[in-house]
Amino acid sequence: MGRERWRRVGNALWRVVAVWAVSTLTMLVLAGLLPDFKLQSEDGDSATRIAITAALGAGAFGLLSALVWPLLVRALLLVPALVLGLLAFFLNGSLLLLALSLIPEDRGEAGAETAVVVAAVMSAVASATGGALAVRDDDAYRRRLYRLADRRRRHGDPGRPGPIAPGTVFIQLDGVGHDVLEAAVAKGLMPTVARWLGEHPTPGAGGAPGATGASAATQAPTATHRLTPWRTDWSSQTGASQLGILHGSNYDVPAFRWYEKDTGEVMVSNRPASAVELQRRAIRRTGDGGLLALDGASRGNLFSGGAEQLALVLSVAARRGKGTRSRAGYFAYFSDPANAVRTALSFVAEVFREIGESTRARVERRRPRVGRGGLYPFIRAFATVVERDVVVAAVIGDMLAGRSAVYADLVAYDEVAHHSGPTGGDVEKVLRRLDRSLALLAQVAEHAPRAYRIVLLSDHGQSPGETFRARYGLTLGDLVRAGCGLPVPRRAQRTHSGAEARAAVRAALRRPVEEGTGERRPARRAEPIVLASGNLGLVSFPDVRHRMTREEIDRRHPALLPTLANHPGVGFILVRSAERGPLVLGARGAEVYLDEDPADLGPLAEFGPGAADAVRRTDGFPHAADIMVNSWYDPQEGEVLAFEEQIGSHGGLGGAQARPFLLSPLVLSAPVEEGEELVGAEAVHRVLRRWLGEALGPQVPVPVSVPGTDVTSEDVLVPEVTEVAEAIVPVNDPLSGGHGGTAFAVVDQAPQDKTR
Repeated sequence: MGRERWRRVGNALWRVVAVWAVSTLTMLVLAGLLPDFKLQSEDGDSATRIAITAALGAGAFGLLSALVWPLLVRALLLVPALVLGLLAFFLNGSLLLLALSLIPEDRGEAGAETAVVVAAVMSAVASATGGALAVRDDDAYRRRLYRLADRRRRHGDPGRPGPIAPGTVFIQLDGVGHDVLEAAVAKGLMPTVARWLGEHPTPGAGGAPGATGASAATQAPTATHRLTPWRTDWSSQTGASQLGILHGSNYDVPAFRWYEKDTGEVMVSNRPASAVELQRRAIRRTGDGGLLALDGASRGNLFSGGAEQLALVLSVAARRGKGTRSRAGYFAYFSDPANAVRTALSFVAEVFREIGESTRARVERRRPRVGRGGLYPFIRAFATVVERDVVVAAVIGDMLAGRSAVYADLVAYDEVAHHSGPTGGDVEKVLRRLDRSLALLAQVAEHAPRAYRIVLLSDHGQSPGETFRARYGLTLGDLVRAGCGLPVPRRAQRTHSGAEARAAVRAALRRPVEEGTGERRPARRAEPIVLASGNLGLVSFPDVRHRMTREEIDRRHPALLPTLANHPGVGFILVRSAERGPLVLGARGAEVYLDEDPADLGPLAEFGPGAADAVRRTDGFPHAADIMVNSWYDPQEGEVLAFEEQIGSHGGLGGAQARPFLLSPLVLSAPVEEGEELVGAEAVHRVLRRWLGEALGPQVPVPVSVPGTDVTSEDVLVPEVTEVAEAIVPVNDPLSGGHGGTAFAVVDQAPQDKTR
């Protein structure tokens, strides 16, 4: 610890000296530019003497700003905000005039108006310099976030008074699969996670202060967490997984995007209007406000989970009002200049890092590869820097405010892996930085007003592989159009796969005509809608108001199903038989009727255990597509073919995408009994709910009504509170009902049902 303490002292001294030097240079420049500002005597001075005068003035101004300014602000707290904002400039200028008066022999002089300008410029430069030097100093960053949280508490956001029971922080590492996490720990990329698992961090890999050198190699760490894999539903993507985890139901979410015939709309999980509707449906189905209904906070998520405190939550992004505006969002974070500088510099660095990495990938002709130009470098920088910093800062504020439950999503890995692949140098750097964020949260937990249990989890993994288009030269939409006898783009016609598809159509229609001559097309109908969600494709016929059966599709497009099922890039397709229920079709005429409990799973066998159950469940969704298409999967290499332009994809079955993880403290009960498997996001919700109950008390039913839904007088489960005299529990996100307002259930030491 001694060495680490001296390192921190040395870093602090270096920052002080650097800020002093930059402030001195700034003062010299301003003295040269402003006629009313001088740093020399009437008779003139040497350059050295002027520099010394500037150094003395900058030092005096810095000390006065550090010592006197906080006292002035505290004394003026009762002054109206606008008046104080104007007064601050004059006070700052007064401090500069005072600093100049302390310079020997009256060498410093400035007019009153000039002093205000000089003081403002020097304050901005000093803040920016200090922030730039602290970009990689997590200790300094943590101290600034402490101050931010303290400022939030002073401005009316105190959190729960005097909490006793432990709180729980759920951190979702978006897209990080179970195998990726294990590999990252083994390589020393995530020393914080390694310590939680009781493993030795690789020397030189970084980690918490004090665990360096020989001490890290000789101390035997004690495991504090257990690692448990779980299996997603067929739709292995954030929309389905997070809705199930936070709200207990992902029923009727067949993919990331899908077409709904009853409304004529395309639902997209990360579209605000769709997220609002999905959250409303989940609440209506469960009659439950969500995982975070008791004094919870939702940060960076698609859905609120019933939390009162929201920041960067998509389901409320479409409707922002005074009652739902988060106190820990972008504005709160960037109100601190040092935070703004740290994040801005990291953002710029990340943009250039992405440009360099994508250029290197093109020069080295790496395969597989997708385009990474346009706005993508900025999108990546936002996901890996801005979103991470703001969400982590919000979680730290929640912990220091003593909130009972926090759920936050860090999307950095998922965004980078889509374009760079699930493994490799690009994502390894992201994993290192995510681990630093986890270490920061673990350190903050030691200073929080209540004990915190940190649970780490992921919503899905990612499977590698080139795109369907790169391998076959046509998209899934092109293939569907060919199977329907519709025109396809010339680029698709010229490919081998496109020629095979057209030949299959002609054979199925028994019309072996010559290329480009006299081919008869079917009567004009509405063209099929083809949507992609990773390696899962959905085909819908919008002019038919119900879900088409296999028999109807064959009558309308007799070549379509054989064309899809026999394509080498397709693993299997799901349709519904009017007579025998859900039907899986594969190559060479394979047919599996799922309702008949088949002994031979045909094409589903290579997708692993549970594949048949996952497909059967999706078939029961009201908005399942007419045809559900899952891409080819290589069990040996773990590769799939994405129907989108992604070389790391998720959304369907096949490989690591369906195997996320749950990393939980040992003080919590085991997620499942030994030998059992945790299956589905809804099952994960039940586990997390049980853990909250273990921390906050047993689950008790509270009759409530949920505004804007069909739910009335349903039992909504909230943890019983015995440590706090009274807890106001929101059972529904104010926006999810569509009519405003929130139902509350009040629970006290002698539980009795109340509402207000």
